[in-house]
Amino acid sequence: MTGTATGSTGLRVLAIANQKGGVGKTTTAINLGTALAAVGEKVLIIDMDQQGNASTGLGIAGTARPITIYDVLSGNAPIQQAIQPTAVPGLSIVPANSDLVGIENEMVQEPNRAFRLRDALAAFGAQKPGYSYVLLDCPPSLSLLTLNAMVAANAVLVPVQCEFFALEGISQLKDTIDGIKGSLNPSLEIQGVVLTMHDSRTAFSKEVAGNVRAFFGAKVYQTMIPRNIRVAEAPSHGQPILVYDHSCPGSQAYIMLAKEIIQRERQMQAA
Repeated sequence: MTGTATGSTGLRVLAIANQKGGVGKTTTAINLGTALAAVGEKVLIIDMDQQGNASTGLGIAGTARPITIYDVLSGNAPIQQAIQPTAVPGLSIVPANSDLVGIENEMVQEPNRAFRLRDALAAFGAQKPGYSYVLLDCPPSLSLLTLNAMVAANAVLVPVQCEFFALEGISQLKDTIDGIKGSLNPSLEIQGVVLTMHDSRTAFSKEVAGNVRAFFGAKVYQTMIPRNIRVAEAPSHGQPILVYDHSCPGSQAYIMLAKEIIQRERQMQAA
């Protein structure tokens, strides 16, 4: 472990969230996790989406998920029983499946419903499992599952697609983060904003990137993830892009993003 983790549990927990679909949340979770592992971190991805795309994208078949995040949130299993290794050294996952569809109705009357994941991660971290990063792949909505992720997280990483409606809903997401920070998780911060599906050939993509940087300022990472067909192909093969095509521009961008995130984490700790 490289010492980038913080907090009493030794786990640095980042929620990857944006209520808009199709902005690259799961792609970012899979490939950032792989890139962090490639530079020496030990990483756990927790799939919080009922579609289970992060699990599929890392090669975990639907029939090979006996214990999922549903079992953890339901209180039927600790996190360590749900963890599965992936083909990437240093990268593990807690998978998800359609069982998550009913979890919100099951938890709605529970007084601690927003703290289920936080408490499970605290118990897990107390055992000093050696992970330096936990990445929470959130569903495309500001749901109870996303709330659990943000309450459990140290910080939020926001993927924003370089397209026409890029800033639509971003102010709502920021308000949600501020609200959680003011009530349920005082230490929550936006770790950073990553621009995804960027096409450097178009003036429009550059304009959107400029607008996002104007809105979020220094929170936006310098690294931008390019629109790249190889990145889009990789999940259908059950592989992160760094395994599917290590030399393509998308792979190199995620390696650069991982290094930038680690550097930002170190600066935050030193502040």
